Amino acid sequence: MKHMRRIGIITAGGDSPGLNAAIRGVGKAALSHEDMEVIAFRDGFRGLAQDLRLRLDKKALAGILTVGGTILGTSRDKPHRMEINGQRRDMTDAIVATYKRHKLHALVCIGGGGTHKNSMRLMERGLNIVTLPKTIDNDVALTDATIGFDTALGIATEAIDRLHSTAHSHHRIIIAEIMGHRAGWLALGAGIAGGADVILIPEIAYDVKKVAAAIRRRSNLGSNFSIVAVAEGARSVEDAAEFAAAESRKKRANSGDAKKHAKADLAALEARHAGNTLRLAKQLEELTHLEARVSILGYVQRGGTPSAGDRLLATRLATKCVELIDENVFGVMVAARGDSTKPVPIAEVAGKLKTVQTDHPWIESARRVGTSFGN
Repeated sequence: MKHMRRIGIITAGGDSPGLNAAIRGVGKAALSHEDMEVIAFRDGFRGLAQDLRLRLDKKALAGILTVGGTILGTSRDKPHRMEINGQRRDMTDAIVATYKRHKLHALVCIGGGGTHKNSMRLMERGLNIVTLPKTIDNDVALTDATIGFDTALGIATEAIDRLHSTAHSHHRIIIAEIMGHRAGWLALGAGIAGGADVILIPEIAYDVKKVAAAIRRRSNLGSNFSIVAVAEGARSVEDAAEFAAAESRKKRANSGDAKKHAKADLAALEARHAGNTLRLAKQLEELTHLEARVSILGYVQRGGTPSAGDRLLATRLATKCVELIDENVFGVMVAARGDSTKPVPIAEVAGKLKTVQTDHPWIESARRVGTSFGN
């Protein structure tokens, strides 16, 4: 009788379209091996810590390919800092114990930046880990694409498409706030695909006067409306300078009190920035004398049926993941590279962020069709 190789799987961090396709891909590919079985853990790393498990058999995997969200549930819990009964505790030992109790051959962690950092911590404790990149923000390092981005891009683009008619009818500036706190891939892609006149992203600090000037130029040429696609993390030149100074103070802080004050300064700036899109609308009204309205897309970008592109990507990455486990290749993320895949060390992914380079071809194309970035 063959020794069964048991694979654990979790989904962690924010939910994304295509997670169920990835779960299905791992499960079906593993079950095609006579000596493999899959145990899923609910609610991310919390499920590992508390041993909240279910067996992924063919019945559990049936019909989930097209379903949004994740059948496993998810959370943003960190193994080393998890709230249990109102207290923060290091649950790393409990996770290691769960891994050993079930005699797992490997653990598959599907998630974004935080998940990769947490996976690194578990690797350091001797666990065999393989990860899959998932986030609608597309900001995981060393992969061409992440699970969830394509669907969110389509949703955000459709929203901008729909906003065109009301902007045109009422001669307004319509500002669409799109997710993307640290990276602007979603706002940039949707802005280009949706024909936005102005795109504001975290990587390019904007001058509100230059944004207003671009809108006034359109008015002077006979266009009675403008669409602005703005990432939630976009910052004005002034705000960007304040953030840079606060981050510099945090890096230079060499005492407990200094670090505490620097963190508090950054937190205060983040809190103030939360209403930035509404402030931007007011500023543009004052500078252009046009009515401005804001549409915040929010969590609708995470929901719904995954696109064909995300189902395909998730299935490709998931099946390659099982192939790597079969070959005893661990400590890697399965990255998308063109139409193929490539295992890259998790150590080279954790703590890294894939941001939009200012000379990226998408930006060059947008500028050539007259899109303003406010700089």
